Amino acid sequence: MTATPAATALARTAAAAAADKLGTDIVGLDVSAQLALTDVFVIASATNERQVKAIVDGVEEALLKEHDVKRVRRENGDGNWVLIDFDDIVVHVFTEEDRQFYALERLWSDCPVVDLDLPAVAGADAAETRGTAEA
Repeated sequence: MTATPAATALARTAAAAAADKLGTDIVGLDVSAQLALTDVFVIASATNERQVKAIVDGVEEALLKEHDVKRVRRENGDGNWVLIDFDDIVVHVFTEEDRQFYALERLWSDCPVVDLDLPAVAGADAAETRGTAEA
C-alpha cells in the first residue's frame, strides 16, 4: 500500500508552507503500510519555539486555503514540538534538539520517503538528515 495522491498533495503543500516559514530538514515519510490512521508524516525542524509556532500556523493556513482541509487534532509539547493531524497526513514540527531526541526518521526508517517536490536545497537538507538519522 502507498500513500494516496490526495495525501501526497497535502504533504507537498504542508512541506512548502513549512519551507516558506524557514523550516529546515523537511522530510515526508509514507507510513501508509504501517499505520491505518494516516498516509504520510511530514517532519520539519525549527530553530526555536517561535519558529515552531510560525511553521505550524503557516501549514494550517496553507492546507485550509489550498485544499480546504482543517486540522483534526493538534498536540503541543512545551512549544518545542507540535503534532498536527489532518487525517491523511500528520505534520510534526520540532526544534532541532527535540527532533534529534524523538528521532522519528530512525523509528520509521523502513518507510519510503515521499517526494515533497521542494527546491533542491531543502531536498538536500532532508536527505542529509534522513541519512544521519539512519546511521
